Amino acid sequence: MSRAALFLDRDGTLIRHVHYLHKPAEVELLPGVTAALAKAKQLGYLLFLHTNQSGVGRGMFPFEDAVACNSRMIELMGLGPDLFADICVAPESPTQPVIYRKPSSRFAREMAVKHGLDLPRCWMVGDYPADVETAFAAGMQAAALVGGPLGDEQISTWRAAGRDVKLFPSLAAVVNILEPA
Repeated sequence: MSRAALFLDRDGTLIRHVHYLHKPAEVELLPGVTAALAKAKQLGYLLFLHTNQSGVGRGMFPFEDAVACNSRMIELMGLGPDLFADICVAPESPTQPVIYRKPSSRFAREMAVKHGLDLPRCWMVGDYPADVETAFAAGMQAAALVGGPLGDEQISTWRAAGRDVKLFPSLAAVVNILEPA
């Protein structure tokens, strides 16, 4: 049985973007995120967190700080410690060899094998071009952008290449169009 999933970026998608976030006290959920994730799970989607944390690779803070921020986010959501089927914190900086840093599709492909996912039925939800590129590198059905720093020209380029990029004001708006998994 193949399953559907949402791969979710963290900063700017689930929580307020804080440049090089490494203090759990600074974690602030975006409005509607908790209800949207609960609804996605009700619809049968597995949830995965995939976050680039180049501050680790740049030596600005230790990996454990990124993990502590994720833990605080999950605690604030109040949906249980097993909300995410798996979490990938990509610690590479842009100058280091890419292993999991988006737009790498390695995490999505590993999760497809581990959890029996049908990647064409999965979505990547984020706020940045690397999130979109991750979706298409992994063979996902679509990328959902929520309030990211993209212009119409970039989106037109993706669409002209046959890539299904959808724009949404929030994660809740993404989940509202999903069919049951």
